Amino acid sequence: MPETDAASSVRVVLAIYDAFGRGDVPAMLSHLDPEVEWRLAEGHPYSPAGESWVGHAAVVENFLARAAADWDDFRVAVRRLYDAGDAVVAEVRYAGTFTPTGRTLDAQGCHVWRMHAGRVLAFQQYVDTSRLRAVVADGRPDVDP
Repeated sequence: MPETDAASSVRVVLAIYDAFGRGDVPAMLSHLDPEVEWRLAEGHPYSPAGESWVGHAAVVENFLARAAADWDDFRVAVRRLYDAGDAVVAEVRYAGTFTPTGRTLDAQGCHVWRMHAGRVLAFQQYVDTSRLRAVVADGRPDVDP
């Protein structure tokens, strides 16, 4: 029996989380459309206004490289995945230590991955930004507690 689009999309998202966990940026990017739209939660310290970044280079520069430099043992644990047609929704849990402050993060989050033809067209993060900002406050001059 052939794999359904939904099953394929869920497998793609799982592969992205796996690659992220290994720090394998090329493998992660291989699943993203070259013009992917990447958006963190409004109020996130890396993107306070919630503006989107477009394309692989923007995602690496604005998020992946910064997160790798700022966090020790950062993890995204997938709790549950939902097939939502042209999207996959993930319930996740973030954990890690923000190196500049030494504070640890333990926060729930949600990701919406918009898919087409087996690739991610858009990513939207939702997270408790108040908790996140409390962890990074005083460690980054551009973050207000």
